[in-house]
Amino acid sequence: MASSSLYVYAVVNAGLALPPGLRGVGRPPAPVRLLPAGELAAVVSDVPPDLRARRRDLTGHQDLLLTLCAVAPVLPMRFGMVAEGAGAVRRALDAAASVHLATLRRLDGRTEMNLKAMPAQGGVDALVRDDAAVRRLAVDVRGQPSYEGNVRLGSAIAEALSRRAAHAAEHVAQELVGLADECVRGTDVPGCVLNTSFLLPHTDADRCRELVDRRAAELRDRVEFRLTGPLPCYSFVPREGGRAAGGAARRPAAVRS
Repeated sequence: MASSSLYVYAVVNAGLALPPGLRGVGRPPAPVRLLPAGELAAVVSDVPPDLRARRRDLTGHQDLLLTLCAVAPVLPMRFGMVAEGAGAVRRALDAAASVHLATLRRLDGRTEMNLKAMPAQGGVDALVRDDAAVRRLAVDVRGQPSYEGNVRLGSAIAEALSRRAAHAAEHVAQELVGLADECVRGTDVPGCVLNTSFLLPHTDADRCRELVDRRAAELRDRVEFRLTGPLPCYSFVPREGGRAAGGAARRPAAVRS
């Protein structure tokens, strides 16, 4: 890897003063600096010689972004974004300046909260009590036990638990939409019936958590929630913007997702 290569963490407004002592990936963690380009700047460091998707570096990358997000709008890069030198980064920032500036304005004072929902692990008794079709099937299987009957009952219970959880989770998600500026459906996650990110004012993050905690207690027989955040606003940055911010960027061959 060429010594002029730069690890790119984020794009920010050029006037940002980095918090003192800010460090990123590597061992020891690399000092971080600004690389200005007009009204924008990239947050960069030298590339560690042994860059890997290790826990310490993933955590260092995320912690740096969270520190920045607490003081300014940030266009975050995914872990492992490496650019071939300062010139490439500046050219890319110049070329996409209008997109990046608009995105930073949109993210100012905002944070991302991610909500995942799973069927309640202890919800089978409540399901059998409340769902007439599942209850009848359970009675039939008890009266005439068989392997096929047990498989059919297990499948019916799993499907019904997922339907109940999805229905309950969707109602909670719609409540959060009322707090959010934007929301984005995430990719399917095994075992989850909902994966949605919300763009919220920083000041509403606690309200979001309180609402989810309250609904989790009320719906504990139907659905379990996992709320993560505040997060860097990855889900609300255009994909093409994220790629362009790194210039001729690449993931080092040594980095494994």
